[in-house]
Amino acid sequence: MQRGRFITVEGIEGVGKSTHIGVLSKLIAAAGHEVLTTREPGGTPLAEDIRKLLKDHGDEPIPEIAELLMMFAARSLNVNNVIVPALNAGKWVISDRFTDSSRAYQGGGRGLPMDTINQLADWVHGDTQPDLTILLDAPAEIGLARASSRGTPDRIEQEKHEFFARVRQCYLELAAAEPQRFVVIDTCRSLADVDADIRALAQQILSNN
Repeated sequence: MQRGRFITVEGIEGVGKSTHIGVLSKLIAAAGHEVLTTREPGGTPLAEDIRKLLKDHGDEPIPEIAELLMMFAARSLNVNNVIVPALNAGKWVISDRFTDSSRAYQGGGRGLPMDTINQLADWVHGDTQPDLTILLDAPAEIGLARASSRGTPDRIEQEKHEFFARVRQCYLELAAAEPQRFVVIDTCRSLADVDADIRALAQQILSNN
């Protein structure tokens, strides 16, 4: 059986990942492919429990390295129990975030060494790498303004503007370093314009499959 395609969608808060993942998954499914969507941290019952711990406003502070390790613990569960089995079954997998989020948030945002993050990535998911990564991009002030309408911010969302500016810059650097894997879509435009880009990209992906 032919292995499925692995697509990841990245970006800071407020860029519309959930909305555009929904559009993309429907387009791929309409072309006759079985599609599985997942998210990180999360994707399995135990990984979702880790997500709650990471997002919660608890009294006990979470050290930066602990945050990184918890992200990769959840990722290990998602990769081994959801993503790899689905790909091996020929399904297309679309993930709301993957290891590039750790590079951007814990690397670019928190300042943890990128070598450490990449070593963990090699250990946790080895050759399970995205075939395509869609980076939905917007300046931090725009993304945060949109995200503020969703309700009370979680532990990570309450970080300062400067944190998300560093995260965004790291994302753009990652995309520039791997142009063959990344597609950057400007989400400062209207929803209709971004939707048109997603649809055109889906058509391109499907025609090359």
